[in-house]
Amino acid sequence: MIKTNVLKAAGGRKKAELVLKNCQIINVFTTEIEQGDIAIENGQIVGIGKYKGMNIIDMKGAYVAPGFIDGHVHIESSMMVPHEFAKLVLPCGTTSVIADPHEIANVLGVKGIDYMMNSASKVPLDVYMMIPSCVPATKFETSGSVINVKDITKMLKRDNVLGLGEVMSYPEVIMGDHDMLNKIKAMKDRPIDGHAPGLTSKLLNAYISAGIQTDHESSTLDELIEKTRRGLYVHLREGSQTRNVTDLLPGISDKNRSRILFCTDDKHPEDIANEGHINYNINLAINYGISPIWAIQMATINTAIAYKLPQVGAIAPGYKADLVVFDSLDCIQPKQVYKDGQLIVDKGNILFTTPILNQADVCNTVKFDVEAINLNLKLKSPLVKVIGLVNNNVTTTKEIIQVKLDNGIYQNTPNSKILKLAVIERHHHTNKTGLGLVKGYGLQNGAVAMTIAHDSHNLICIGDSDYDMMLAIRKIHEIQGGIVLVQGGKIMDSLTLEVAGIMTEQPSEYVRSKLRNMEKIVRSMGVGGEIVDPFLQLAFLSLPVIPELKLTDMGLFDTAEYRIVPLEAGD
Repeated sequence: MIKTNVLKAAGGRKKAELVLKNCQIINVFTTEIEQGDIAIENGQIVGIGKYKGMNIIDMKGAYVAPGFIDGHVHIESSMMVPHEFAKLVLPCGTTSVIADPHEIANVLGVKGIDYMMNSASKVPLDVYMMIPSCVPATKFETSGSVINVKDITKMLKRDNVLGLGEVMSYPEVIMGDHDMLNKIKAMKDRPIDGHAPGLTSKLLNAYISAGIQTDHESSTLDELIEKTRRGLYVHLREGSQTRNVTDLLPGISDKNRSRILFCTDDKHPEDIANEGHINYNINLAINYGISPIWAIQMATINTAIAYKLPQVGAIAPGYKADLVVFDSLDCIQPKQVYKDGQLIVDKGNILFTTPILNQADVCNTVKFDVEAINLNLKLKSPLVKVIGLVNNNVTTTKEIIQVKLDNGIYQNTPNSKILKLAVIERHHHTNKTGLGLVKGYGLQNGAVAMTIAHDSHNLICIGDSDYDMMLAIRKIHEIQGGIVLVQGGKIMDSLTLEVAGIMTEQPSEYVRSKLRNMEKIVRSMGVGGEIVDPFLQLAFLSLPVIPELKLTDMGLFDTAEYRIVPLEAGD
């Protein structure tokens, strides 16, 4: 219902509640910079021009842009709950995020999504939810829960639920899997996110024909260009581990820029604090030579249009008064942030408080019998398939390497650069354990264990010593989820992630301090700079929807063959 006071303020017949005077306004519709005032009433913009206000703030020629939007993010990857995540990203100018909570959904199902929505409702950050489409991501891993068509239909009735989260199992879509197509069908005219690394030509056509509308997995110019030509919105992603913005910027032109969005996908709190959030994507584009207004469009109106959000993404009458204030177009560093017309960040200082929530339903999720875990890797042949790491990416390669055996059991060879990898089912007390080998992680004389393991978030552990691996696994069970580092038979540090084993309600400063120390330890244990983020790199080694070899609790998975395969080469 349109309120008469809004119309009166817009028409200048009454003073607006708030007027920001002397602004340089970024117009994302026409790519102009307008000089003028911004009139705000009831939390929305009612006019641009010359206005009188009950409250007036002189912006003194500062630039004002619409609040930035993260087009695709898993909040859980920050290891912070939504109300703590908000405190980190709002100072960067991000006022809205399109969140896919499939991390916590893989652990706790609808109950986990309820927790995320409740937490997000407590802070001045718009968290628009995409219902997870792939819980579990594939049938070749064990998740803690399942999201089915019935669950999706119910959740569509909730406020701030937009559409369907990334449809990661593209083979199921292309092959016409009944359950997957029913999930897509349930969306009707709502947004549907895609996940199509390396998909081209007729297979891409088939994927899009099912109703997919976006993709954030492009890593080459050819991919970006083909996908935009076929009508997809393409996110340029800059996370902690997967960084595609710089590589893809040369593919942006006047022909396709309206189809380009920005996202972070998975970004750790230390990187957000040091680099920024969506403003960092914008600045990368500006530094490359993209027009600042184009870059801001990609962070605002393009995303709003793609996700059918009619009241965000622009500075114009009828839009939310979500605003970012900064002094230079050369490098956007927000000095003020407004949400619904309220000043919530001033010179980096947070002007809102966050709650403490009841966590009882989302804790104590690590369920396995430590004594039942056996890390002996039995092999029929010394010639085996090894997961090879790819720098700056979460894709892997298939390496064929000869290893040392003793009575058919794998033996670690110092300086071989090969480590043992274990994925242990931790949701249903089955103790199911997948074992494999990894080359390129660099760890020496120790182990790393985590309950962050995309997407089913079982326990993942890597190391060169079964003793150290078991020590880390035991500690994970004790703290009921998190990250544990062991070196030479000694626990060096740990971070407890009490919420579903993947997040904590501790403030970002605590999480950042812990991660800084843990990364320092991991680096001292041999993990080199070619591994951009040691923890995210490890977390993605269990995600069987990204090429080429991955490990789940069911065993070694080959994405090309789309099946669990033996470790032995030739089988």
